[in-house]
Amino acid sequence: MRLASIATVCAALWLAGCGSAPDTVRAAVRPEKARKPAPEFQLKDGDGKIVKLSDYKGKVVLLNFWATWCGPCKIEIPWFVEFEQNYRDKGFAVLGVAMDEEGWAAVKPFVSSHKVNYRMVIGDDMTAQKFGGVESLPTSFMIDREGRIAAVHVGLVSKKDYANDIAQLLGNAPDGKASILPVPAGARGAE
Repeated sequence: MRLASIATVCAALWLAGCGSAPDTVRAAVRPEKARKPAPEFQLKDGDGKIVKLSDYKGKVVLLNFWATWCGPCKIEIPWFVEFEQNYRDKGFAVLGVAMDEEGWAAVKPFVSSHKVNYRMVIGDDMTAQKFGGVESLPTSFMIDREGRIAAVHVGLVSKKDYANDIAQLLGNAPDGKASILPVPAGARGAE
């Protein structure tokens, strides 16, 4: 009986996220006036090129802090691969910030084996602090075309929530609810 309880607690923690934040947090897209500028950073990608968040101004960006050892992160990555493929031509990009202490030694094989099709950089504590202190992985920031943080997701949230946020931010709907983009196949029932 006790073993079953421990297993249940472990499973709940794994699904909630990897870190010290207590719960999964799914934030609705903020109204434009309530959005604050995303902090700038300069990090290197797998080819050693400097990547700045400002390079993505004019695009909707899903900025995902993650790690290769994080179970919930591994669930989200195929969704992000699909979003990058489906929306890249509509002004959308996924940018992964790997927080692995081993750096590219751990990240490059993972990216290759999981066929990640979006840009990846290695993050550090300073970058995490700029974004309010990323305490749990995964943590994702939805950034609008003007470089402002429109929503924050801490822990594992549904594919549908991400798809709705992306569609809303790309759709430029004045009421913040309507969308001109369809939700990708498989996202409707993914909770």
